Amino acid sequence: MTTNAQGHEQSAPTANAMRRALRRARDGVALDEAEAAVLLQARGEDLAGLCASAARVRDAGLEAAGRPGVITYSRKVFIPLTRLCRDKCHYCTFATVPGKLRRERAAAGAPPGRSPGMYLSPDEVLEIACQGAELGCKEALFTLGDRPEDRWPEAREWLDAHGYDDTLAYVRAMAIRVLEETGLLPHLNPGVLSWTDLQRLKPVAPSMGMMLETTADRLWSQPGGPHHGSPDKDPAVRLRVLEDAGRSNVPFTSGILIGIGETYEERADSLFALRRTARAYHGIQEVIVQNFRAKPDTAMRGIPDAELEELAAAIAVARHILGPSARIQAPPNLVDAEYALLIGAGIDDWGGVSPLTPDHVNPERPWPQIDELAECTRASGFELRERLTIYPEFIRRGEPWLDPRLLPHVRALVDPETGLAREGARPAGLPWQEPDEGFTASGRTDLHRTIDTEGRTDERREDFDEVYGDWEALREAAAPGMAPSRIDGDVKAALATAADDPTRLTDAEALALFHADGPALDALCRVADDVRRTAVGDEVTYIVTRNINFTNVCYTGCRFCAFAQRRTDADAYTLSLDQVADRAQQAWDVGAVEVCMQGGIHPDLPGTAYFDIARAVKERVPGIHVHAFSPMEVVNGATRTGLSLREWLTAAKEAGLDSIPGTAAEILDDEVRWILTKGKLPAATWIEVIKTAHELGLRSSSTMMYGHVDQPRHWLGHLRLLAGMQQETGGFTEFVTLPFIHTNAPVYLAGIARPGPTTRDNRAVTAMARLLLHPHIPNIQTSWVKLGTEGAAEMLRSGANDLGGTLMEETISRMAGSGYGSYRSIKDLVAIAEAAGRPSRPRTTTYGEMAPERRKVALASDGHLPELLPVLE
Repeated sequence: MTTNAQGHEQSAPTANAMRRALRRARDGVALDEAEAAVLLQARGEDLAGLCASAARVRDAGLEAAGRPGVITYSRKVFIPLTRLCRDKCHYCTFATVPGKLRRERAAAGAPPGRSPGMYLSPDEVLEIACQGAELGCKEALFTLGDRPEDRWPEAREWLDAHGYDDTLAYVRAMAIRVLEETGLLPHLNPGVLSWTDLQRLKPVAPSMGMMLETTADRLWSQPGGPHHGSPDKDPAVRLRVLEDAGRSNVPFTSGILIGIGETYEERADSLFALRRTARAYHGIQEVIVQNFRAKPDTAMRGIPDAELEELAAAIAVARHILGPSARIQAPPNLVDAEYALLIGAGIDDWGGVSPLTPDHVNPERPWPQIDELAECTRASGFELRERLTIYPEFIRRGEPWLDPRLLPHVRALVDPETGLAREGARPAGLPWQEPDEGFTASGRTDLHRTIDTEGRTDERREDFDEVYGDWEALREAAAPGMAPSRIDGDVKAALATAADDPTRLTDAEALALFHADGPALDALCRVADDVRRTAVGDEVTYIVTRNINFTNVCYTGCRFCAFAQRRTDADAYTLSLDQVADRAQQAWDVGAVEVCMQGGIHPDLPGTAYFDIARAVKERVPGIHVHAFSPMEVVNGATRTGLSLREWLTAAKEAGLDSIPGTAAEILDDEVRWILTKGKLPAATWIEVIKTAHELGLRSSSTMMYGHVDQPRHWLGHLRLLAGMQQETGGFTEFVTLPFIHTNAPVYLAGIARPGPTTRDNRAVTAMARLLLHPHIPNIQTSWVKLGTEGAAEMLRSGANDLGGTLMEETISRMAGSGYGSYRSIKDLVAIAEAAGRPSRPRTTTYGEMAPERRKVALASDGHLPELLPVLE
């Protein structure tokens, strides 16, 4: 029986349990958490056997990576940007308080005019980085406390005085300065980050990191625990950061801290959590296994250090769990020169070692000399080689793991053959700027036309098995949505409520109606059609518009999207600004009142590219309405430029943007979103973008894509959310139903999604959208592109009142496998309305009347479009 740092007694494993676990490890059989917990307690001869099998796994991984017998390290400088933190970890000496910082600065004789100690000044940052560059360092490790401005007024005051919105804005600015003036590669450790934060910082750092430390919730939630009182140490929050980093294609460092009071079972759980994230997103570039060392003047100063044999066992178990391809590191300054023990346990990296700066987190433990570390590594039969802060595997992957703005800095230091640091390379400052290519026409720019005549080149991308994450993990997560669950409810009573006053529908009644079928579904659609008639009358509206998808190059990893291509794929293309403007001019010439413009998240296009697009169209066609840029594109533009969402949208509006499409919504529930997409914005960020746009007077549509891995409960939550937003902002012009097109969708090809919604689903969703959004969003649009003529007419009988647009070109649905073409003439749209027994009229983007002169041009050109546009017989 042993007792850990928190007083939890732990029974030693039986000899039989240890033998069995060791045998399974030796034979390369996958371990479960119980076996891992047993092996974490291996000591003596048992530990020697465990380490031997772990070392074999490590050696196989190094062989596969093309660097057998090599252990790596990174030559770095440590930049403690601020030691203020909003957390209160009981073992930490890095974080401090403003008064103590001032006293330390005064005692050190800080010269007048220097930073008062809340943050390092820009000159201090640059001084450290320059000294490191002179010593051959290639990594600038930015370490700081979590969001100090949330706790300390002094931090807020410092940021305000120096013109930074928050600490992360300062981190971003200093990373750029280090890149431009020294050439060192920033590795950022700013603590807990949101998905949006990761987008802000990815363009300025080849890698980032945050220790998981432990998944033991009680160490955070219970008084007396080492993380109690520290909001950023909630294990669920930290796991979400690791997942968001993977979704964002950020090479990420994480790890565990052993000996802070966790049980062996909890330690094993932490390692398995890291493995799950690594397998799902392939984004964890290294795992640190770090041993707790007690420090004076902390609440845990009396807790025994984690023993080195305990550390070795943790490393060996981590190696067995994480596998040969994992890069596993142990800090060399915390192991009392027992280097051979850790090499034997299965590490393949020593982490960052500085010839200049101390380990500010463990200041009492100096770094070993690099020559000494190389000699000790050689004594264990390995060669010590320097790497960059981003590991070779991620350099080789290229896009989307390394932002194009960082490529020149990495290429200046990397050995192209090995992906390690180039011997003799000395960092030098290089401009941090957008790639030169910009808007250069390239690729299959006629795809909008030839998608209807020639089709797509390949069914799927060549990187199908890598770009979307781990399909097996997704199958498990998506299983509940493969077949919609049935809910028994009183449909008759729910129909009565809907007919009387749809705003009184309870969630239970709404779910019952979502499942209606047969005569009950017919009755539901009649009720919805009656509500539609009362709300907007009988006229079916449509708009003369043109879609312009200016690029399909995208690495976001949306698993439902068959439109996105790598730049090297046969169907990839990017339009020039002139081509975009030409297409807008053509649309205007045939009567269009709107262009709808969206594109992939092309890594080479700067955040200001969207302004250029809007400006080019408005300069060519001043009278046309620019309806453009999904919330995902808005976030991309804002994070690339370093602007806030409000600032970016304001600038876009000044450039000519008139409204935005409410696409990228899919299902506004992250349970579903993270199956549908690897790297798209979370639901909360979509909401933030839309609300900000509405506040600025930029109206938007709203959408829902359904029929994949979702359930009716998700539809209900989505529609309730939109109704609430509309009551708050009033900015939605319409709601658009988007049935999932499955044919070429990766998530369907992988056997995870359903083959789109059924006709019953389409009718129920359209009818329920009418009822649940009433009276807040009066316009419900159906999609002829996805449903065809007959399907669209049926939706007009089920509560819809709008047919969308003529489109003129449509690539996204067609690439996914829609068989209904890319263009409908005004005559065609009128015929769809007539098939539903209804009159029709053209409209503007905001549902006003189309100007008579525009209508005259549109009717005169109907069915006689320019040759560039696709015209299907």
